[in-house]
Amino acid sequence: METVIAADVVDKSNGAREEALKSDYAALGEQLDRRGIAIDAILEKVEAFGVAIPSWGVGTGGTRFARFPGPGEPRDVFDKIEDCAAISQLTRATPTVSLHIPWDKADPNRLKQAASRFGLGFDAMNSNTFSDTQGQKLSYKFGSLSHADAGARRQAVEHNLECIEIGRTIGSRALTVWIGDGSNFPGQVNFARAFERYLDAMKAIYAELPQDWRLFTEHKMYEPAFYSTVVQDWGTNYIIARELGDKAYCLVDLGHHAPNVNIEMIVSRLIQFGKLGGFHFNDSKYGDDDLDAGSIDPYRLFLVFNELVDAELAGAKDFQPAHMLDQSHNVTDPIESLMLSAIEVQRAYAAALLVDRKALEGFQEANDALMATQTLKVAYRTDVEPILAMARLNRGGAIDPVSAYRASGYRAKVAAERPAIAAAGGGIV
Repeated sequence: METVIAADVVDKSNGAREEALKSDYAALGEQLDRRGIAIDAILEKVEAFGVAIPSWGVGTGGTRFARFPGPGEPRDVFDKIEDCAAISQLTRATPTVSLHIPWDKADPNRLKQAASRFGLGFDAMNSNTFSDTQGQKLSYKFGSLSHADAGARRQAVEHNLECIEIGRTIGSRALTVWIGDGSNFPGQVNFARAFERYLDAMKAIYAELPQDWRLFTEHKMYEPAFYSTVVQDWGTNYIIARELGDKAYCLVDLGHHAPNVNIEMIVSRLIQFGKLGGFHFNDSKYGDDDLDAGSIDPYRLFLVFNELVDAELAGAKDFQPAHMLDQSHNVTDPIESLMLSAIEVQRAYAAALLVDRKALEGFQEANDALMATQTLKVAYRTDVEPILAMARLNRGGAIDPVSAYRASGYRAKVAAERPAIAAAGGGIV
C-alpha cells in the first residue's frame, strides 16, 4: 500500500511523543479501572471506528458571497483521493471516501484503482440535482425530483441511476439523495403536488437500487429554497423512508436544523423506528454553517453519540449508521480540519462508551434529574485523548496528526505540483 506522507516523518513525530503517550494511557487506564471500565476494551472499539471523508471536503469551500482559493487545491478527483489518503494515513480513522457526481465523474475502474493504491474504499455515492452542469439539457433552477416538468424529473432520476451504476463498479453500497427543491415565495408551488412528484421520482430510483444497497434521504430546512423546502425536516424524511421501503433510511446532517433543535432526540426517534441511516458530521452556530465537527458544540456531538452507543449496546434493530464528515473549509487547510474533525467524532464516540449506563438508567427511573445529567457529564469530562492517540499509533498513524502533517511539507509539495487558482469564485462549490 502506498503512502503520501514519508514514513520517516511519521516515525520521527511519534518518537518524540510515544513515551509520554504510554504514561498518559496508563494513568487513564488506572482511572477508568476504578470506575469498572477496561481501557483496552474501549481502545479496541475506537480502533474499529471509522468516518468517511467527502471528496469535496478537501477543497476550499466558500460562502454565498465569495470563495477564496487555497494553495495546492485538488485539480480533479484523483488529487482529492490523494489528499484523502494523507488524512487516512495520519489519523487511521477515515478508511473511505464519499464521491459526488458529476463533480467526481471519471472512469470507475480508474477510481477504484486510485483508491486501492492507498488502501481506501468508497462510501455512499452522492448525486447532484441541486445545480446545473455544462451540457445539461434541462435546468434544475425550479427543482429536480419535484419539478413541474416531467422531463426534468426524468433527467434527475436518470442521474441518480447513473450514480448507482458508478457506485456498483467502485464498491459503494449506498446512495445519498439531497435536493434543494422548494420555493422562495408563497404560492410559488403547491406543497402537496410537489411532494407527490418527489415521491414518485424517488420510487423510480428506489426500484433500481441493488439488493444489498441502502438509500439515504437527507432533510434540510432551508437553502436554497428559503420559503419552503420539499424535504424540510426529519418528520418528512421519515415519511419518505417509510413510503419507499426497507432499504430507505434517513440521513441526519447536524447543520440542517433550526437553532436549538434537539438533534439527539431526533436521532433517538429514528433509531427507535429503524430508520436512522447515518450522519453528515459538522457544526454550526447560526444555521448550516458547515463548520468543523465539534468546533462549536462538542457536548451536543457527545449527546448524539450517547444515543448511538445506547443503541449499539442494546442491539437496536436495523442499526448500522453510516458516518461521514460534511464541511466547508473557508479559512483553514481542509486536510487539517478534516483530520481534527475525524478525531472529534472519535472523541465523542469514546466518551459515550464511558457512560455508566446502569447508573444512568437507575437515576432516570428514580426521576433524579441532577444525578442523571451528572452521569453523562462524568463521561464527557473524561479526557480520552490518550485512547485516541494510542489507537492511531497502534494502527500506524500519527500520535499528533497535524504536527506530522505540517512537518511533512505536504501542502507545499502539492502547491508546487498543482496550478494555483488565480481568481476567486462566488458561492459555495
